[in-house]
This record gives sequence, C-alpha cells and structure tokens, in this order.
Amino acid sequence: MNVHLAYGRHGLDVELPDSALVIEPLDAPGLPDERAAVEAGLRAPVAAQPLREIVQDGERVCILTSDITRATPNERLIPWILDELAHVAPEHVTVLIGLGSHRAQTEEEIVQMFGAQTARRVHIVNHNAFDLAQTVAVGTTAEGQAARLNRLWVEADKRIVVGFIEPHLYAGFSGGAKGVMPAIADIDTITCFHNARKVSDPATTWLNLEGSPVQRMAREVAALCPPDFCVNVTLNRNKQITGVFCGHYIEAHRRGCEFCRETAARPMPERFDVVVTTNGGYPLDQNLYQSIKGLTAAMGIVKRGGTIVLACECSDGLPDHGNFKELIRSRATAHDLLQMILTPGFKTFDQWSAQSMAQVLLHAKIQIKSLLDDGVVRSALLEPIHDVGAAVAQLMSNAGPNATIAVLPEGPYTVPFIGIESTV
Repeated sequence: MNVHLAYGRHGLDVELPDSALVIEPLDAPGLPDERAAVEAGLRAPVAAQPLREIVQDGERVCILTSDITRATPNERLIPWILDELAHVAPEHVTVLIGLGSHRAQTEEEIVQMFGAQTARRVHIVNHNAFDLAQTVAVGTTAEGQAARLNRLWVEADKRIVVGFIEPHLYAGFSGGAKGVMPAIADIDTITCFHNARKVSDPATTWLNLEGSPVQRMAREVAALCPPDFCVNVTLNRNKQITGVFCGHYIEAHRRGCEFCRETAARPMPERFDVVVTTNGGYPLDQNLYQSIKGLTAAMGIVKRGGTIVLACECSDGLPDHGNFKELIRSRATAHDLLQMILTPGFKTFDQWSAQSMAQVLLHAKIQIKSLLDDGVVRSALLEPIHDVGAAVAQLMSNAGPNATIAVLPEGPYTVPFIGIESTV
C-alpha cells in the first residue's frame, strides 16, 4: 500500500506492506469561519471576562506565543487579537516569542510567523533564556527551585498567552500553563523543569495532564505570574483551526485537552515488530532534538527489541545550537548516555531530549530517513536509511512471516497506547 508520511513541508509517499495498520488521529474538520470562532472565544471566554473588558486603554500588554518549531497559527491569531484590542495603542503592545532554550527567530522568520503587516504593527521580541538580565525572580517552587520569568511578561499590566494544544510527551498536552513555563523562563528554571528525575517518572507521559510532574511545575511557575487571558486552539493535519478555547489559562486549556484527546488517543490491542513514524512534518521535524516526540509515540506500541523507522527531515540539523549535539555524541552507547544523565548532580540544558532518545534506544532500534549525513546520524547512535519502503521490507523479511507493522503517518499527533489511558 502507498502511505503518505508527514515529512518536511511536502510529505513523503512510501510503499509499505498491505498488512500495515495505519494509525491516524481523527482529523476533525476545520472551522467554517476561523476568525468568527476566535472572536466569539475572545468575547465569551471560559471562566474569565471578555478580553476587551480585561485590557484597558493605556495598559502595557504582553502577548506571549510559541516559536517557529510549533504550528501555532500566529499569522492569524495575533492580528485577530490585536484587532480585538484596537482600543490599545500599538506602542503599548509587545509580542513575546517563547523560545524556551531554542534559538532566536530571525527577522525573516518573524515575518514568516506573523506576517509583514503585524511585524510592522507591534514590537516583536525573542525571549533569551541565557540572558539573566531579561528575566525577573518571581518566587520559588515547592521543590526549592528559584523561578525566573521574562521581564517584559512580569512587568506588563496585562498578560495574554497564545498557543495550540497537542499531545505532549512530558506535560501530557501542550498549551495552557506550558505556554509560560518553560517558554519564557531562564535556563536554570528550564533545566529543572526537564530534569532527569521528572523525565524518568512514569507519570511524565502523553495525555496525562493532571498527574504529570512536568505539567505540575508548569502550572506552579505560571501561577507565580499568571496570564490574565489564554487563547488556545486545536489544529488538524492541514493546520486548520478545529477548536477555540479562550479564557482562564487552566479551565479553558482543560476543555481544549478533552477535545484533543478525542482525536488523538488510539487504543491498541498489542505491540508491533516494526513501527513507522514521523515527527509530524514541518515545523516540528526541523531537527533531531525535536524527534523524540515521534519516537516516544512509537515506543508506546513497538515490541521490546523491535524497530522504529522514523521519517524526520531535520532541515535544521541536530541542531548546531544548544547542547543536544554534544550530549548525544558524548557516549558510545545509549546505556552509557543514560547512566551519565542519571548520575546524581549531572545537570545541563538539553539533557532531557538526549535522555528520552536513550530511553527509546534501550527499548528498540531506530532507523531514520532524513537530510542528515549518514555519519552524523551514526554519531547520534541511530541507523541512517534512504528509502523507507526498502528498509521496512528488509525488516519485515528479517522478522519472519508473522511479523507485524504499524504506521503513524502524523507521528506525535496520534498517541497509540496499550492498556489503560492516562486522564485529563
């Protein structure tokens, strides 16, 4: 059978065995009038006053949104929010890009993300987690971590967080409080947020909103300087808006997560010898660092000792920025890599992605189709392939006549699971 995989901007068509079970999210239809739906959400929000009533003329407003690795439709949402705030002078509005520990967006990328008109209309700023002067202390978490958040956010009179909701391997779901933490925290707070203990906790997993220690810290830090308003949406594979969830950043987000779960969660009766997955295509598959999302989704249904075949374009490399590149290459085996990260006292940013990669590698082999050079792939402890169909055919032949195979064409936008599902 021919299966279209989400890969880069244009996708990848591959020939796979007819026995393959294709597992996809229920692709909810796009809303017939996206702008009208967003405006309705802004004016009749969940557990909050309408946005126009919350923000007064003359107040300084910070609108926080996600970076270019996320599919948040900023080119639509931000102008619509600004139009709703037409009574506020543009010079009083700052759009803050919540980068976490990711690289800054270029001027060209900012125009791509927001549109040229919006880029001229308001001031758009990259958060820098590594510049301590950009952040302000807002308190201390229950586990003793001093928390710092971006100064522009803290000092604003009114704060609006914008994002989209999808399943998340650590926090259960994206959106909500996670739009604040780790998006605009300093690097020490971010490193605590993804520390080895939290990442290895069984409750740190897909679809587990209330029980995840990562989600718990996101809410705890966000509550130290909370959003006054939240704008979250859900999307389908064509990046059309399928649901709008505005209002209180916890209550509106919870409703969005319930909606997202209905489309994403897929129960499976058993594990498979081979699982073909993706990282959801562009923008999420820009680098290997992000690929842990598609890999951990596949890990949930692949047999121990089986093989995950990942199609992840990696147009941005491993990437070159951050610590992931050095970490993933620092040990010769996944076991040694994981032991290093789990060593008491070991702490460095990006260790969470390397830890997750090692955890997957200890469960199953990984082959990857990407733009990366073969040597780069092998240095990252993975096996390079150039033809997904041919690689799968060989794997199925090696596994024998009763071998089973599943495909996740949308990667982490589908969350298959064995047994009892986690709860919102």
